[in-house]
Amino acid sequence: MSEEEKQPRLLLVEDDPVTAEGLASYLAEHGYQVATEARGDTAPLRIVEQQPDLVLLDLDLPGKDGFQVIHEVRPRYAGPILVITVRGSDLDHVLALEFGADDFIVKPAAPRIVLARVKAALRRAAQGGNTGRGRTDFVFGRLRIDRNARAVHLDGREIAFTTAEFDLLWLLAAHAGEVLARDEIMTHLRGIGHDGMDRSIDMRISRLRKLLKDDGDPPRRIKTVRGRGYLLSPSDWD
Repeated sequence: MSEEEKQPRLLLVEDDPVTAEGLASYLAEHGYQVATEARGDTAPLRIVEQQPDLVLLDLDLPGKDGFQVIHEVRPRYAGPILVITVRGSDLDHVLALEFGADDFIVKPAAPRIVLARVKAALRRAAQGGNTGRGRTDFVFGRLRIDRNARAVHLDGREIAFTTAEFDLLWLLAAHAGEVLARDEIMTHLRGIGHDGMDRSIDMRISRLRKLLKDDGDPPRRIKTVRGRGYLLSPSDWD
């Protein structure tokens, strides 16, 4: 295998040519093959046909916005999607995660920050979640989590999860009955600790509860332990 073939392939979907060229050059200098795409209406076909190792996606694009792109490709593309956008509202962050993004970066972001997020996302995708090593599945009542197939079934019905959502659920399942602090979760999933401000874990927990029909008040299946973190209950799935 040639050195070029070993390099992870990234697709940067960004309509600003200066931003695209600068970020693509920086990532290329650090060992990545980077292709660029300027339009949202042509991005889905490229993502599905080329199956890059990771997609960096702006939200404000001509033709289709980033939300539409994620929604269209997710059934046919399982790799990490990192949204990188000037939009910094909680609503945009939540919507991106719910549509299937794996991470959310607010511009302007230093290239080294983007590089760190890319490395972390690719590492998670390659490992498939390194917690619970040696286990291939977890079964809690009517919930089954299959690591090899990266599939989740509840009541016999498969539920579609993004890579990031699956990795978080697997982490919680591997520590079922234990409280995991936000800092532990961030370190496992991103390789960095929680800074006290980042709400992506809380948002993703909310998304898991929605997918797993954990809509009680308070939730019973993925519990919030105030001041400490989150806990997946092994006994509330019957």
